[in-house]
Amino acid sequence: MSGISVPTPQPYPVTPGMETADAKEELRRAIRAQRGHRSARQRAQAAEAFADVIESIPEVRDAGCVAAYAARSAEPGMLPLLERLSGRGVRVLLPVLGAGLARDWADYTGPDDLLERAPGRPPEPGGPTLGTDATKLADVVLAPALAVDSRGVRLGQGGGWYDRALTHLRPGAKVVAVVFPEEVYDADEHPLPREEHDILVHAVATTTDWRWLG
Repeated sequence: MSGISVPTPQPYPVTPGMETADAKEELRRAIRAQRGHRSARQRAQAAEAFADVIESIPEVRDAGCVAAYAARSAEPGMLPLLERLSGRGVRVLLPVLGAGLARDWADYTGPDDLLERAPGRPPEPGGPTLGTDATKLADVVLAPALAVDSRGVRLGQGGGWYDRALTHLRPGAKVVAVVFPEEVYDADEHPLPREEHDILVHAVATTTDWRWLG
């Protein structure tokens, strides 16, 4: 059976009658566990594939400023894309830990400036912060996610920070969720749980393709 690709299963531990918050947590646990099985080599290969796909999105290709993220080890990798964007003169904004544990943004200036500046946090740039509303500068926001469905519902890590950050978008800016292929759900069959504060995203990008949602 060597050489045959086995599809990655799509966990959906959501049962009728579950509270929305509980359904989200069950999904988060299942998807995080699945992500943890990828090797460092597989994650590095996926990061290059994500860069190829995301760069093919016209709105990214034409953007002067992109708000992105620096990935934790199991998340869809961003470093190849950050380097490509920066290399062609695109301004790249990344989240940072601001004053009083508030989340903020700062400019990406290169991989050597990305450090884990607080325990358990993703890598962050060390330059001056730009304010919590810096997403208003971006033409495109690349949002980390654990899953997204065909309506544009995004399952985040649970802190709600990105949903608050996305309220500052300027008119016309697009939000692209970045997930692995098996983390894109058909809302007719397996809708992701959604709460009132959850903001819909416009598109999704995986290692194989990207598409508009909703």
